[in-house]
Amino acid sequence: MPNHVILRVVAKVLIPVIVLFALYVQFHGELGPGGGFQAGVILASAFILHLLIFGQRETRKIVSLRLLRILGACGVLIYAGVGIASLLLGGKFLDYNVLAHDPVHGQHLGITLIEIGVALTVSSTMVALIYIFVERLRAAEE
Repeated sequence: MPNHVILRVVAKVLIPVIVLFALYVQFHGELGPGGGFQAGVILASAFILHLLIFGQRETRKIVSLRLLRILGACGVLIYAGVGIASLLLGGKFLDYNVLAHDPVHGQHLGITLIEIGVALTVSSTMVALIYIFVERLRAAEE
């Protein structure tokens, strides 16, 4: 879409706002509606908007498929790591109470870490799926 200047300008304004909103949903999810899954979907929508406006080639310069695979794996490792850490500290798997000096802080820390892992996995998986769909559509057109 090289001739759509208005779309490009609007996207350049909206994408940072979408990312900021994803961060808001991520870090205020335990206080209201939201959390890791919702934040991951919102974050992925920013990259999908970028892909739709600027094309896959430009979006892959920002976030490659390899980086998406690494981020998705890191999210799963964060999730599992919190569970293993709680086991090693004497609690049950994903028992957040043992993660800090008191149970309230442990709960807050554990939930925040888990939600970050979920957001990373969800957003990277969604963007990777869009990349795959675009490649399949491009192959079908040829």
